[in-house]
Amino acid sequence: QVQLVESGGGLVQAGGSLRLSCAASGRTFSTYAMAWFRRAPGKEREFVAGISWNGGSTLYADSVKGRFTISRDNAKNTVYLYLQMNSLNSEDTAVYYCAADRSTMVRTTAEREYDYWGQGTQVTVSS
Repeated sequence: QVQLVESGGGLVQAGGSLRLSCAASGRTFSTYAMAWFRRAPGKEREFVAGISWNGGSTLYADSVKGRFTISRDNAKNTVYLYLQMNSLNSEDTAVYYCAADRSTMVRTTAEREYDYWGQGTQVTVSS
C-alpha cells in the first residue's frame, strides 16, 4: 500500500519557521525523486522544491530560494522527506503536498509528471 503522509503544518507568525515532514512507503521511494508542492487559496498547485533520489541535487522555486531547504532520509522501508521553511511570510500560506516521481532526478516541476501524492498539510502564516 502506497502512503505519503505529511505532517508538521500549522499556524506561525510572519518571520517564523516550520519544518514539514513526509513519510513515504509502499514503493522503492529511495530511488525516486521527490518534491514539495503547495496550493494557496484561489491558486493552482505550484512546485516548491525538489530533490534527487540520493539528495545530491535540489531545485527550488524562485519564491522560496534562500528561505526553504529540502532534504531526505532514505531509511530502509520508509523515505522521509523534509522541508525546512524559514522567514515565512503570508504568501507562503498554502496546503503543502509531498510528491514522488519515478525518475531518480528532478526532471520537471510539472505536477502532472509526479506519480504519487500525499494528502497535504496546512501552513498558515499570520502577519
